[in-house]
Amino acid sequence: MRLPVLVVNAARVQDVRRLRRACELAAIKRGWAAPLLLSTTRTDSGAGLARRALDVGAALVIAVGGDGTVRACAEVVAGTGVPLAIVPAGSANLTATALGIPARVDAALRVAFGGRDRRIDLAMADGMTFAAMAGIGLDAAVVGSTPRAAKRLAGWSAYAAAAAGHLLGPPATFSVRLDDRDVLIRQARSVTVGNSGALPGGFPIMPDALLDDGMLDVLILAPAGPMGWANVGYRVLLRSRRDDMRLERYRARTVEIQANAELPRQVDGELIGCARSLTVAVLPGALIVRVPG
Repeated sequence: MRLPVLVVNAARVQDVRRLRRACELAAIKRGWAAPLLLSTTRTDSGAGLARRALDVGAALVIAVGGDGTVRACAEVVAGTGVPLAIVPAGSANLTATALGIPARVDAALRVAFGGRDRRIDLAMADGMTFAAMAGIGLDAAVVGSTPRAAKRLAGWSAYAAAAAGHLLGPPATFSVRLDDRDVLIRQARSVTVGNSGALPGGFPIMPDALLDDGMLDVLILAPAGPMGWANVGYRVLLRSRRDDMRLERYRARTVEIQANAELPRQVDGELIGCARSLTVAVLPGALIVRVPG
């Protein structure tokens, strides 16, 4: 029988025994073997567990956690032909939301064992594979200043609260090269590269982004003052595609970003250290994921 393996973020799942039972019922109902459950640790956020899953012959890897757990599993599973399923249990769940994965555990497990396979793109940011977004500047600063406890308790709204203290800071100077086009020079707050286009909470800041189009969507964010932020927020809520000096969106396969100072950087909601640059390239069709049928 086909073996499913759960990679569970232990910090995000309160009742592991209940999860195991729900997964067993869903698996057996669809003709799968009883699942093997592996829990993350302080030293293994999921990548090592995903490798172990492949070593024991997993026919399906199920990431139970947030975008960080999904990213760690996707990095290992990509290119193997083994599909990745997601049970969203994080504060943002950007990849799961973009794929239409239900938030309820039982519904997500039904997708895992009874959904269809879909091939999607991943991206590489300075050697790290990601599924949803990477960025340098304000977005990473917000990630870094959001307490873990707040994310567990308040979910995506914790990011909004943390952002309030960063909105009126000074801009940086960015040089952005999109593929082989001329370099863009901008005074901006951040540059974000997305494989999916929604912020935590589901706000569609890059509404044309698709997970399987072989392209990356690029956001240059440069509002000034409260009115500038209000204007950007209004357009995001309306799914407006109008761009101006406050909000610019582009598409490319490779994005090279240089800044005039060392800035925080993030990949799928995880800080990867401050630097003056970030280079991102798309990996077309790299991952098979299980989505609603």
